[in-house]
Amino acid sequence: MSANLPTLRQLQFLIVLAEHGNFSRAAEAAHVTQPTLSAGIKELELSLGTTLVERGARGASLTPAGEAAAARARTILTEAEDLVHAARAAGEPLAGQFRLGVIPTIAPFLLPRVLPALRDEFGQLELFLREDLTPRLVDALKERRLDAALIALPYEAAGIETRAIAMDEFLFACSPDHPLADASPLDPAMLADESLLLLEDGHCLRDHALSVCSASHSAAGPGSGRADAARSDFAATSLHTLVQMVRSGLGATLLPRLAVDGGVAEGLGLVIKPFNPPVAGREIGMAWRRGSARADEAAKLSEAVRAALAPR
Repeated sequence: MSANLPTLRQLQFLIVLAEHGNFSRAAEAAHVTQPTLSAGIKELELSLGTTLVERGARGASLTPAGEAAAARARTILTEAEDLVHAARAAGEPLAGQFRLGVIPTIAPFLLPRVLPALRDEFGQLELFLREDLTPRLVDALKERRLDAALIALPYEAAGIETRAIAMDEFLFACSPDHPLADASPLDPAMLADESLLLLEDGHCLRDHALSVCSASHSAAGPGSGRADAARSDFAATSLHTLVQMVRSGLGATLLPRLAVDGGVAEGLGLVIKPFNPPVAGREIGMAWRRGSARADEAAKLSEAVRAALAPR
């Protein structure tokens, strides 16, 4: 094997320099001195036989060869990390660091229920959590910055595998003086004349709620109700904001049972009721990158979450 192969540390220096564009900030991020980082980059350039970095008074920028090398370096480092994770998982699954993403409409209501159980079952697990919208979590999975993510299904994305964990029923929420507050039984077709308050664009809960509204319009038949299922003049950034808007009499909404059981509307005096069967809602699921060395661990984690959510 050639003695001139780059080291993983040199590749890490190149990546952090590409991210920061400055030797001083890059050295700080890499927890080394600036001369150490600069020497590592120079050694990498010598081993590859080309200039990777253009140094200037305003900072450092990668040459075309440097950009290509940085892209390959990211792949090499993530493959090296996968090697480490696969070796550890073979000895003891879900031991050490595991990077888990969670969407905002799940995180505050599910995590308090499942984290104690996960700590009990996997004592060596170091769970690093990131809360974000589904598209950004999926991007992080593909870029190997996350090992798995708890998202709402259905959600289709190339290169991503999912496993359903539990059904999360949608409940109708309104103020006591709303026309549907006393409706019993409550059928989804009754939403045909409603423009619901929903989360802003980008939240998958909005898309899943709109699919229920779309089905209600179809069930009500042509010519019944309006086609604008969501109000365009109001949109909330979180479920906590959404229930406050409902409390203020601005309209009605759909809430996931997970959030209701988690107390999102507690003490607000809202009318919250289920729909007639069949149950309309979303599925909570685990997602991971296809071919990931941690796929088996992600699947095992999803089963642990399922067990923690099961009725006692």
